[in-house]
Amino acid sequence: MEAFFSHFISSTGFIAMTWGQLIMLTVSCILLYLGIVKEYEPLLLVPIAFGMLLANLPASGITDGPKDGLVGGLIYYLYQGVKLGIYPPLIFLGIGAMTDFGPLIANPWSLLLGAAAQLGIFIPFIAAYYMGFDLKSCGSIGIIGGADGPTAIYVTSRLKPELLGPIAIAAYSYMALVPLIQPPIMKALTTKKERLVKMAQLREVSKAERVVFPIFVTILIGLLLPAAVPLVGALMLGNLFRESGVTERLSDTAQHALINTLTIFLGVSVGSTASAARFLNPQTLMIIGLGLFAFSCGTAGGVIFGKIMYWITKGKVNPLIGSAGVSAVPMAARVSQVVGSKEDPTNFLLMHAMGPNVAGVIGSAVAAGVLLTVLE
Repeated sequence: MEAFFSHFISSTGFIAMTWGQLIMLTVSCILLYLGIVKEYEPLLLVPIAFGMLLANLPASGITDGPKDGLVGGLIYYLYQGVKLGIYPPLIFLGIGAMTDFGPLIANPWSLLLGAAAQLGIFIPFIAAYYMGFDLKSCGSIGIIGGADGPTAIYVTSRLKPELLGPIAIAAYSYMALVPLIQPPIMKALTTKKERLVKMAQLREVSKAERVVFPIFVTILIGLLLPAAVPLVGALMLGNLFRESGVTERLSDTAQHALINTLTIFLGVSVGSTASAARFLNPQTLMIIGLGLFAFSCGTAGGVIFGKIMYWITKGKVNPLIGSAGVSAVPMAARVSQVVGSKEDPTNFLLMHAMGPNVAGVIGSAVAAGVLLTVLE
């Protein structure tokens, strides 16, 4: 009996626990608190944080691969969808089915604001290079500035899989903190007069335009950047399901059942990469710092270009909508509305900000294609 209890005690996780794993369990609990109590991107942060928790429970074997004829752990198999680049494009399918490109079609110039916000990818890319990271790591770090979690995961899984944990945590954490990160930058770069600008109502977009748009974008970007086809193609297929009017069941599945299932699988498997051995090192802290820098650059790039458009149009464009050029849909557009309404409660910028916001989704996918084409 004594041997039985001795064996049982020695097999528990308490005996095998390291200080690093204890720290990561604490971090995962903090992230769960932010997701559940503070409601910061809970649909993403909760599964990621719980995946981190599972990966840092010692001796569970849940992330182990097959060995000596035994099957691997559950998360090992879930992670194959990340490793093989399956989950992110399928999530883009669901995003496309939920996205209204009408504001972008009504104001095509808002595409330029989405493009300007991609400075949040390329400026940190250069900064990371001069901080000593190799080019593939720089690409993985820079893509955080796209403010698009699936894109960041897709690029990192192709360029630098060993950085997937810190990249994903940084990307989704800063996406959740967009309402805190963006307003100070927006106010610092604009004047009260600029923030008070009321924009003209958007024109009505025809069904024909809505149907042609995803087809045209897929062909154009597919020919220019073949590497971007998995993301852009899936995004536009989902949008075509939405706008065609003949595939309601497919659109409904993509918007709900499919994307919800994939979010669970992606979140848990990505969170599981944040093990103590991979996460607790100076490089991770540098990546997290560069991630904040990337988000700030993206916001600043969009707002500055918004100011340029304000000057060109002689005061017809509110520069605040430029901050929505990052790809955090629809949170970034809501932040533009909130900041604008604080200056004038009767100013409604949301639909105008949605143009740059959905342009940012396309822009981040295009930037991902550029990085993959050059670096892979």
